Amino acid sequence: MTKIIVNDKMQAGYEYKLVEPIGKNFSEEFSPDLTPKEMLEIGVFGGKYMTDCKKEFPDDWFKNAKLSFEKSDPSLNFFKVSASKPLSYWREKGWIDDRDPRGWFQWYCRYFLGRRLPDEDNRQIKRWKGMKRHIGALQKNCEKGDLACRPKQRQALLHWAYDSRKL
Repeated sequence: MTKIIVNDKMQAGYEYKLVEPIGKNFSEEFSPDLTPKEMLEIGVFGGKYMTDCKKEFPDDWFKNAKLSFEKSDPSLNFFKVSASKPLSYWREKGWIDDRDPRGWFQWYCRYFLGRRLPDEDNRQIKRWKGMKRHIGALQKNCEKGDLACRPKQRQALLHWAYDSRKL
């Protein structure tokens, strides 16, 4: 069992254990289309999300990642649009757990690595499943493969590990 100690701009001294193999043994209810590495490579969160916490995650996740070290840059997103709310919005809604102060994607990265927190995992998987409504909206309103149709909604789905490029 590997222990991870986090020291970055948002957490100091946070520790967690990896209890599952990387990318394995997910909940039966959770089947993301994209890995964290794939998400970073195709362009999510304006490239700003993971710039100060690279030590925590595998180096290969960042080899071809689209990152912005200054500020969020929507041109780095796959669909070249901003599809994110500020972190303050997520905090106001009560959707941020102190263990993952960056939100859902941080939870997913840690879950993918092998951390398991049953209550938090169930909460985040429920939130992930709630994003499926956007898939239905794309399928109803867009021709399959028309990537110009609803780019903001498509980008938002990418942020939640749904591969909207295939819809």
